[in-house]
Amino acid sequence: MTHETFRDTVFILKDEMFRFAKRFVMSSDEAEDVVQELMMKFWQTREKLSEYGNLKSFALKCVKNECLNRLKHEDVKLGFANIQLHQSELYKPEINNLKDEIIKYISELPEKQKMVIHLKDVEEYDVNEIADMLEMEENAVRVNLMRARQKIKERITQLMSYEQRQITG
Repeated sequence: MTHETFRDTVFILKDEMFRFAKRFVMSSDEAEDVVQELMMKFWQTREKLSEYGNLKSFALKCVKNECLNRLKHEDVKLGFANIQLHQSELYKPEINNLKDEIIKYISELPEKQKMVIHLKDVEEYDVNEIADMLEMEENAVRVNLMRARQKIKERITQLMSYEQRQITG
């Protein structure tokens, strides 16, 4: 595979890989590290990449696996927990932006639901593509998506109900 072919087939996926990685690791720097490391691995094994039918699906599977491996590392888990605890204790913004609240609610979902709702509603993949990327049954993707959306809807309803009480109270 030539440099130009690599650039046109693999390197163009870097932004999408970054967004997907960021959903896992919740840090731009960590997500950039994941993508950079995978790009180096892809370059080193560029001759074998043609063996994979859907390169985008393969790349996103690699991102998922790399992120999960990093999250298993205890220091990363402890560091993330400390950051979250610190933010929740020191910084409690008033609710003024529904989009920010929805993003927060999505980040609190279980991992499978978070991945599925991101791939479907943000990246706009089809259910069969998501099933392939996450190595899940299509029905499981649909169930996780439905549950994630239901949880987000419930949280928004609670938020709106709370804000309405604040206004009238």
